[in-house]
Amino acid sequence: MDALRREEVYTVEDIEALPEGERAELIDGQIYYMASPGRTHQKISMFLSGEISAYIRKNNGECEVYAAPFAVFLRNDNMNYLEPDLCVICDLSKLDEKGCHGAPDWMIEIVSPGSRQMDYYRKLFLYREAGVREYWVVDPDKNTTTVYHFERDTMEEYPFGAEVPVGIYEGFSINIRC
Repeated sequence: MDALRREEVYTVEDIEALPEGERAELIDGQIYYMASPGRTHQKISMFLSGEISAYIRKNNGECEVYAAPFAVFLRNDNMNYLEPDLCVICDLSKLDEKGCHGAPDWMIEIVSPGSRQMDYYRKLFLYREAGVREYWVVDPDKNTTTVYHFERDTMEEYPFGAEVPVGIYEGFSINIRC
């Protein structure tokens, strides 16, 4: 009988030891390497970051928005380290110079060709379980934004060009065009 093959388990220290410029995320001790984002991805990220930041400023909000690369220690342990495309944190006590320790209120992932499975499945369940309130999957290939409101246990899909209501802010919506 063959012995069971042991899968190597990694920690945040392994992520921190990666060569300069190499990006990866750590989920339950497994490393997932990330490719550099393309132009469309960056265009959407900058647009969303600007819209969200402007809304927070205009309404004297205390939440803060961060764009990747920004560390999120989702479960506040040594086995999970993520760099979501965008995240909004309203409990500022979770923030320090290293990043966010615990679940942000709102996470946004912009789908790239190599991240589809990760964004739609693995991160969906991980974010829900960790206590994220709202999760958006913005998919430039499908021209859709899928919104998961974990507090209400709902999912809605919006085509690009439609107003997408933001669940954590009443009266705020974003029209994504690409």
